[in-house]
Formats: sequence, structure tokens, C-alpha cells
Amino acid sequence: MADIIIEEAKRCLKCKKPLCKVGCPVNTSFNEVVKLFLEGSIIKAGEMLFNNNPLSVVCSLVCPHSNQCEGSCVLGKKGNSIKVSMVEHYISDYYLNFISSEVKNNNNNNKVAIVGSGPAGITIAIILASKGYDITIFEAHDKIGGVLRYGIPEFRLPKTILDKLRDKLISMGVKIRPNTLIGTAIKVDDLFRDGYKAIFIGTGVWNPKGLGIKGETLGNVHYAIDYLKSPEVYDLGKRVCVIGAGNVAMDVARTALRSGSKEVYIMYRKGAGSMQADEVEIEYAKLEGVRFNFYQSPLEVVDNGVKYIKTEVAGIDDEEKEVIQEIEGTESIFECHSVILAIGQKPRTNIVSSSKGIEVNRGGLVITDECGRTTREGVFASGDVVTGAKTVVEAVRVSKIVADAIDEYICKRDIKKIIM
Repeated sequence: MADIIIEEAKRCLKCKKPLCKVGCPVNTSFNEVVKLFLEGSIIKAGEMLFNNNPLSVVCSLVCPHSNQCEGSCVLGKKGNSIKVSMVEHYISDYYLNFISSEVKNNNNNNKVAIVGSGPAGITIAIILASKGYDITIFEAHDKIGGVLRYGIPEFRLPKTILDKLRDKLISMGVKIRPNTLIGTAIKVDDLFRDGYKAIFIGTGVWNPKGLGIKGETLGNVHYAIDYLKSPEVYDLGKRVCVIGAGNVAMDVARTALRSGSKEVYIMYRKGAGSMQADEVEIEYAKLEGVRFNFYQSPLEVVDNGVKYIKTEVAGIDDEEKEVIQEIEGTESIFECHSVILAIGQKPRTNIVSSSKGIEVNRGGLVITDECGRTTREGVFASGDVVTGAKTVVEAVRVSKIVADAIDEYICKRDIKKIIM
């Protein structure tokens, strides 16, 4: 593996106007990073990656690289693009192993509460801690990571990486309160009462969406987001049907096969070309034995499987997407031992229902401006709780902007106090 990484790094043309940087949502300067790496300055290369993207070690594994950095590489136009992700991960992982940050001289008067330790929360915490803020992370689960730990399978993202990030946070002076759900015993008002000058909400989307069909309460039905948290506690049986066509559905299907199920099927009401999952994730699923049942729309879950009706393409809409219609008289039962619904998630309501002034849209997502300011002063938000489920790197991109907005807000507030 090491020799492949070196070969890929040497293939980089170190373009003066790198297209890979343009294709990266956080504008990673891969050309500069590679130069430092090949010169023997791997620590400086890792530091450059980390300062630009605190979750570089994660994004290098889970980003849709073929649509971003690698898909934009100039070498890919006539041949094979550089495996940017492999080189970036090697450098980033090395950096976390050997570098620890000294605790800044935290000003206890500049406390910031980070609610949720997913991609957005970790990014905000690292950036603000590096500026000297006194940071406390409140995490509802027993370990940090949010969707990174409880929503992405181990085979895609080893959890040891998140443990390294936890150590990094602690070394920066960040305090972590696990198993603490804000909105119950502790509310937003309590945080402000105790001296936090700003509160960041990065709680993600943890409530599964249902199909609203008969049979969803049966014992053989499970939700994808719940299954991925702890697949080892489920007994799915030999034959499993996963309803959905996104990356989460692919993760669930591949996890089920790894957990002992012999046959795993994806049921989707449209065709292969309409699937939301990344092409590479679909290919991996196929290679590992996942089977696909297209043009089948679930009607009801029954004890021995899923009652469905066949569909067909009725036309193409203005966005060049399939318009589907059901075919009368084609109802049937797809027999299976378990059914897993992977059709999306929505936010919990524990924070907004227990706090005044934080407005949400019809889907329950927190309303913010472009800098993450919510409708309540001093409360900021970003990540999936604002946008719905998106990529990790998109959460990082926006959270960098939000971190600066929080810093600006607190600084201006302190100046006003001095003047008064």
C-alpha cells in the first residue's frame, strides 16, 4: 500500500492552477500538500490538511471523490486521475498519530457550548479551541462522532480514527460530556445561564422517516439509522429486503451481508439510473452480493415479507427524472425474514421544543442564515440539522464559516461590554 501511495503522489503534476482544488468543496491544496510530502515534510503536509479541513482524515475515506477532487484531476481527462484520497488519508492519519496540540490559554469567560459531536460539531470545536475558546461538547451518545460513528459502517470508516480525533480534541482543552441530551434535563436557557456566550447546534438527523404504510410496526421491520448504530444486536435472518436507494441503503445492505444474512435485496420503485447512491457505493454493493429489485413499490409489510406492486416509466420530468406509475393487477409478495427502511431521516425536536426563539421549517430543520445564525441570538447551527443529510465535507465547508461567525459574534459582544 505504501508504495502505491508514493507512486500516486509522484504522478501529481503539482499544477499551478489545480483543478482538484477547484473540485474540492473545501478547496484542499493537494498540489502543495504533495510537494511537502515528497520533500519529506509529512508533518507540515498533515498540518496544512488539518488546518484547512479538521476532518481531512475522515473525508479522505468517505467523500464522493469521483465527483470532486479525483473527478476534476487533469490527468483523468486522458487517463487515470490521481488517487488523491489515498495520499490524503495516509498523510492525515500520520499527522493525528504523532501530533498533539497544546492547550491554549483558555479564557473561561469565553465559553462556547457545542451540542452534538458529528462532523459539524467536531469542526466547530477544533476551530474555536484553536482560537482559545473554552469549549464543551454535549453528546447524546456514549462516544463522539455522531453519524460518523453511528451511521457509517466500520468497513468504510474505522472507528479508531474517531478515537484519535477525540484525543486531539482533549489535547486542545475541549471538554466532552457524553450521554447528555440537551433539551431534557439541560436546556438552551440553562447553558446561557451558566455563562456560555454562544451555543452551536449540530445534532444531525436521527429520527427515521417511515413509509406510512400498513405493517411498519411489525417485529420484522427496522429503520436503517437505528440498525447502523448497533447491527450486532439485530437478528435479521437469512433473507433481507432493504427499501431505499441512497448511500444509507447501500451501507445497510452491505452491513447485513457482513452480519450473517445470506441474501440481501434492494427494493426500489424506480430504475437503476434514478438511484441516489454514489456510483461507487452501488458497485461495491453489487460486488459484495447485494441484489436489486427495480420498479417495485412497497404497499404493505406483512409477516413473511413485503407486499409490492410493479411500476413502469410513464415519462420524464423537467429535471430529466423518471415519472413512475403503478401497473394495476401486478401486486405480489416479496418473501423475506426482515425489512429495513432506508428512506431518510429528520431531526429530533428535543431542543427546539424546549427552547424559545429557534425556528424550524416544515421538515423540522433549523432555519439559519448563510453564516449559521439561527433566529435566536447567540445560537448557531450547521450540518444535517440545517440542510438534511448531506456529505461530511459539505458540513465541514459550512461549519468553517459558522465558526468564524461565532468568533465575530463573541468579539463584538465583548467590545460592546467594554464600551458600556
